Amino acid sequence: MAATDEKRIDKWLWSVRVFKTRSIAAEACKKGRVTINEAQVKPAKDVRVGDTVTVRKPPVVYTFKVLGIPSNRVGAKLIADYLENLTPQTELDKLNPDFMAFNGSRERGAGRPTKKERRTLDDVRGASSFIDDWDDD
Repeated sequence: MAATDEKRIDKWLWSVRVFKTRSIAAEACKKGRVTINEAQVKPAKDVRVGDTVTVRKPPVVYTFKVLGIPSNRVGAKLIADYLENLTPQTELDKLNPDFMAFNGSRERGAGRPTKKERRTLDDVRGASSFIDDWDDD
């Protein structure tokens, strides 16, 4: 299953299909979006079997446990042999379109909200209660 016992983190992220290209994986490392065992890493840092890798791909923070080190990029069906997805369900729910709609995103081309729509959004978010309590000092 594993040809070596360690590999560069950017190569590993690319080979297990977390990122589409190795240069995108390296850029994520440089920006501080990748950690190994809760320590920020550069693209050349080696990853070993048993390490926990955390990747921030907004809006989700993915967590993986390294099960193996592939020698080359692997097919989608073989990814389970090399990593275990430890990402909590609450993080995965952020990808749900209903969750995004709840955060106040609008359909493309819908324009700005009307006064009535703004009041409804404020009531849902609780913003109007913040404004009411602001002057209670």
